[in-house]
Amino acid sequence: MRNKTKIVVLSLVLVLLLAVVPLFVLKGAAFGGSDDAGSQMVEQIRGEAYEPWFTPVLEQVIGGELPGEIESLLFCVQTGIGVGVIAYGFGYLVARKKYSKAEKE
Repeated sequence: MRNKTKIVVLSLVLVLLLAVVPLFVLKGAAFGGSDDAGSQMVEQIRGEAYEPWFTPVLEQVIGGELPGEIESLLFCVQTGIGVGVIAYGFGYLVARKKYSKAEKE
C-alpha cells in the first residue's frame, strides 16, 4: 500500500470509530439537540423560562407546528445543498490544478 492510501484508510477508520463508539459506550444516553441544551442553560442562568424571539416562517404560514417528517426533510435538503456546494468547490479546485498543469506542458 502506498503511504497516501494508508493515511486515507486510517482516517476513515478513525472517523468511523468516532461515530460508532459513543453509541456502544454510552448505552441509554440521550443525544439531544443543541436547541434544547441552549434553552435549558438560559433557564438555569436567568432563572426564568426561555421564550424564543420569533417563530419559524413555515409555522406561521401553515398555522401550526411542522411535523417531524417535514423538519427532517428540510434538514436533509439543507445538508444536500451544503454537500453539493462543498463537492463543487473541491471539484473546481482539483480540475483547476489538473488543467493548469496540462497547459504548462
